[in-house]
Amino acid sequence: MKAPAMTAFTVRVPDALADKLDQLAEKLDGSRAYVAAQAIAGFVERETWQLAEIEAGVAEADRCDFASADDMAKVIGKYLKPANHS
Repeated sequence: MKAPAMTAFTVRVPDALADKLDQLAEKLDGSRAYVAAQAIAGFVERETWQLAEIEAGVAEADRCDFASADDMAKVIGKYLKPANHS
């Protein structure tokens, strides 16, 4: 199996963050570059997902695709307990 293409670039971080990255890499028995790449990959994945969800929500709003009053009542009813009138 062919290894994925890799791009190298420089990122400047505060010394304190670099020290923490080195400590984490040591605990994980990996390199600073590996741990940094994993962190970047996680960030990109989360941000990509979040932005896609926001864009989907905006598209729904643009289509006026909102929950009905009955839908909202059902959701609210799940979380509210009826008042005890004793």
